[in-house]
Amino acid sequence: MRYLLERYSNYRVVNLDKLTYAGNRDNIKDLARQRRHRFVKGDICNRPLVFRLASQVDAIINFAAETHVDRSIRESAPFLRTNMEGTGVLLEAARHHRHARYLQISTDEVYGSIATGRADETAPLRPSNPYAASKAGADLLALAYWATHRLPVLVSRCCNNYGPYQYPEKLIPLFITNAMMGLPLPVYGDGLHRRDWVHVLDHCRAVDLLLHHGSPGGVYNVGGGQERTNLAVAREILARVGGSSEISHVPDRPGHDRRYAIQDEAARGLGYRPALSFGEGLAATIDWYRAKRPWWSKIRKGAFRQYYRWQYDRRARRPSAGRQGAAATRGDS
Repeated sequence: MRYLLERYSNYRVVNLDKLTYAGNRDNIKDLARQRRHRFVKGDICNRPLVFRLASQVDAIINFAAETHVDRSIRESAPFLRTNMEGTGVLLEAARHHRHARYLQISTDEVYGSIATGRADETAPLRPSNPYAASKAGADLLALAYWATHRLPVLVSRCCNNYGPYQYPEKLIPLFITNAMMGLPLPVYGDGLHRRDWVHVLDHCRAVDLLLHHGSPGGVYNVGGGQERTNLAVAREILARVGGSSEISHVPDRPGHDRRYAIQDEAARGLGYRPALSFGEGLAATIDWYRAKRPWWSKIRKGAFRQYYRWQYDRRARRPSAGRQGAAATRGDS
């Protein structure tokens, strides 16, 4: 949203957001006086609202989703409703108003665990958890609207995102804020689950390219070229943040994919290139969370604290010896 507003002076953006537990109106305070930005609190499953707003634009980028794998394991219903039913409402609105583009933002998790090599856009979809399954279903529904209605749909499947404003249940902000609070970094399994990482600004650049230059009906993987074990990510965060935090292990979660890995030659053929190395992006992200401590400290109270205790504290094992112990937690973003 910010990226498009800054890059295109003639663009107008309607921002529809339900503001669930992970939403925060404070995140867009700086846009309050931006006349080309309009915020609407609402649900993408609300058909009358979506159709009314869709009449005012010529393209939809569907970032709306329930995304946290751990929560989908506890209760899948919100994921099925928002990620699948909501996508259906948006697609119908785009079809009704004959939009020029519909971009479905998806995830590399739809391919499931990749033992060797990398999944290209033709690889079979083998989701291992309710979140990934709901996103795979939404992808197929979107592509069906291209096949059936010739709605100019594109699907983007990105690797793990990180950067500013990310809700602190995700791996990188969870580890950063825990380290800044002197808390243990919770670990899933042996810490050798592998993920590819891309900074959110690089993802925005990819979305921009796909929106303007992608081929209707196309699927585009978006990678970062920064594959690491969760153990390596945790160690780097500890080294950069400093302090007295240690690593603690919790039992692995059900259906935890060992490795995500994608080929993204199609997006690179449009000119996509990640600009930030993982080290550069992580340093900038740590600096942001350090400067914005009041923002995330407020979030980590109340309901978040209760969730954290249920998800990690009750399952924790003895901390590892020293800061170089194994670390892992969920790798999706």
